[in-house]
Amino acid sequence: MYAKIKDVLSGRFADGEEVEIGGWVVKNRSSGKIVFTLIRDATGEMQVTTRKGNVCDEALKVADALSMECSVIVKGKVRTDPRAPGGKELLATELKLIGTSKDYPIFGREEHNPEVLLDLRHLHVRSKELVAVMKVKDAVLSACREWFRANGFYEVTPPIIISSACEGGSTLFEVKYFEDKAYLSQSAQLYLESLIFGLEKVYSITPSFRAEKSRTTRHLAEYWHIEGEMAWMGLYEMIDMLESLVCFVCNKAAEERYGEIKLIGGDPEYFKALKPPFPRITYDDAIKALQADGFSIKWGEDFGTHEERQLSTHYDKPIFVTEYPAEVKAFYMKDAGNGKVLNVDMIAPKGFGEVIGASERETDLRIIEERLRRQGEDPSKYEWYLDLRRYGSVPHSGFGMGAERLVRWICGLEHIRDAIPFPRTISRSYP
Repeated sequence: MYAKIKDVLSGRFADGEEVEIGGWVVKNRSSGKIVFTLIRDATGEMQVTTRKGNVCDEALKVADALSMECSVIVKGKVRTDPRAPGGKELLATELKLIGTSKDYPIFGREEHNPEVLLDLRHLHVRSKELVAVMKVKDAVLSACREWFRANGFYEVTPPIIISSACEGGSTLFEVKYFEDKAYLSQSAQLYLESLIFGLEKVYSITPSFRAEKSRTTRHLAEYWHIEGEMAWMGLYEMIDMLESLVCFVCNKAAEERYGEIKLIGGDPEYFKALKPPFPRITYDDAIKALQADGFSIKWGEDFGTHEERQLSTHYDKPIFVTEYPAEVKAFYMKDAGNGKVLNVDMIAPKGFGEVIGASERETDLRIIEERLRRQGEDPSKYEWYLDLRRYGSVPHSGFGMGAERLVRWICGLEHIRDAIPFPRTISRSYP
């Protein structure tokens, strides 16, 4: 079992103690009789020093010829040295080349056109920055599950192949399902709603697919969706709950991955200190604020990237915008009267945009059928969903949170494509 670099750097092994590590070469420099090699594993980077006399001539020759991303196994003695990265180094006694890496294609291309790095994403995911993002994302997903379990939710596994739309037919990916037509899921919501009648509080973390022809820094065609549905819960009780969830996840991620967030350029202190309450404004108030800021938006229009960015400049915390016009929202949202619905969007500060969309769900069967028809949908295709209103319906609410949007905000990423290992966008499905 190889030692992990973070354990060596943390002082778990005393000076002079011999350990063995496995890893990949970050960089290598040689003066002939001494070779300095920076090696990484999943936990960190450390310097390995290979000197003539400490290893056999063949091992020194191997060390001298190491190139970027070669994989190696090194046995050596721990030594404290303030000049070394992390304050410690390994004085090699044995060094073995495991996998060669001739002409590593990313070498020197870090500043190239982003499309070049996206073509080489299978290699670029090894980079220090993307590794850090993936560690933050792991902390986010783990913290979500921890919060859900602590608050009485059950994790469920809704289908990815569906027969009808949840968010509108124009953004569905159609697939051939044996002899029938089916689609990739836009959201697990409708299925989660059915499960609350047995479990009351449920959540899922699943991929969702949106065929939106958007070329923005916050849209993906495939992303990971954190969704929850709760029986016996109204909109404003849910908003209190969402504050608790978001703060817990941000606090936990910042505590566990402080160094990674800082490395990427994020502000871990902000997320460690984030706590309720978040500002709450109505859609009506948001329209007035935007108009006062010089936007030409009119009541009844939905917010786009620019409007959300402008709203967020007035606050240093996420904001909840409630009660949008029914005409710009989905058929399942609860009628609030006056042409509005009982919904909420959580918009992150500093222009990171919408992270959560949520609503109290409509329970009136007639209203749902009418809205479906108005949106050009055939209610008969939703018979199974409409049954939920026919048999024992209760007040309930639910939400969807984009995992990558949350990670992008926490990490301060310029583009959402760096919050997922292999981004799928309007122009990319490779590699």
